Amino acid sequence: MVQRITVLGAGSWGTAFAKVLADAGRDVTMWARREEVAGEIRERHANSGYLPGIELPANLTATHDPAEALAGAEAVVLAVPSQSLRANLSGWRELLPRGAILVSLAKGVELGTLKRMSEVIAEISGVSGDEIVVVSGPNLAREIAQGQPAGAVLACAVHDRAVAIQQASFNSYFRPYTNTDVVGCEVGGAAKNVIALSCGMAVGMGLGANTTATLITRGLAEMARLGTKLGADPLTFAGLAGVGDLVATCSSPLSRNRTFGERLGRGETLEQAQAAAGGQVAEGVMSCTSIRELAHKHGVDMPITDAMHRVCHEGADPRQVGAELLGRRQKHEWS
Repeated sequence: MVQRITVLGAGSWGTAFAKVLADAGRDVTMWARREEVAGEIRERHANSGYLPGIELPANLTATHDPAEALAGAEAVVLAVPSQSLRANLSGWRELLPRGAILVSLAKGVELGTLKRMSEVIAEISGVSGDEIVVVSGPNLAREIAQGQPAGAVLACAVHDRAVAIQQASFNSYFRPYTNTDVVGCEVGGAAKNVIALSCGMAVGMGLGANTTATLITRGLAEMARLGTKLGADPLTFAGLAGVGDLVATCSSPLSRNRTFGERLGRGETLEQAQAAAGGQVAEGVMSCTSIRELAHKHGVDMPITDAMHRVCHEGADPRQVGAELLGRRQKHEWS
């Protein structure tokens, strides 16, 4: 049984997952980029900047020193944003305990390299990609931190490693399932952020449930086309890492991507939306570009993703791209 676990990153999802592990009886140490955040977690059992009002367990501590955080860890959870994962992991590489299970919480495709997060981790750490565990599913951090029931998928080609993290994270409110389809889980986790942007834009423009349901369903078709082209199991997209994650992220006001898209749909600029989000950019804003390039590279049609790239990075008007999506050539639903 994996007992000592380190979580590198103290944002909303990293903190929520650390709480999951601690509530499952593990000994958890978090690394926080800012000492004041680590001190608050360690001394007050709270992370008010990211999860206000949530009390953290006594068996969860934190430090600003990565060497201290990683000492003796049997599993290491990487909980930093996808586009900063490479830089952060490069600084931690020599500190990673030999044999520790590496776990990725990041959902995205790296700009430039077009690599999935497990591929980035494998490249930097020297650990085989088959041994890296990927966490996906409908994982809205605040709901999980509140102890609301939730499912998740732990994907790893070496199934025993996924099982080890499953046993370490299973508790009264968090039910993790295992899967061996890492590609499908990562493609679903990255693409759903982009589709959530489009749903938020629709809401911001005053459109209703029919529109968002259409975007969710056609977005699912996009991610499935890309995933299967890259070798994923199509069934993965019918599960928690596909439609489950997609519905939660596209529907909930707790979703940063949906909320960000809503601001854009109301006519705010990217800079205004970012300022309203406390200076944070939603993952889908960056991922729409890398996923679009990945799709083009493999000859996969992803019109919603392409539209989100144009809105976020080329100044296109959301209403105009919406009209263009509706005006695309007519075709069979499954073609």
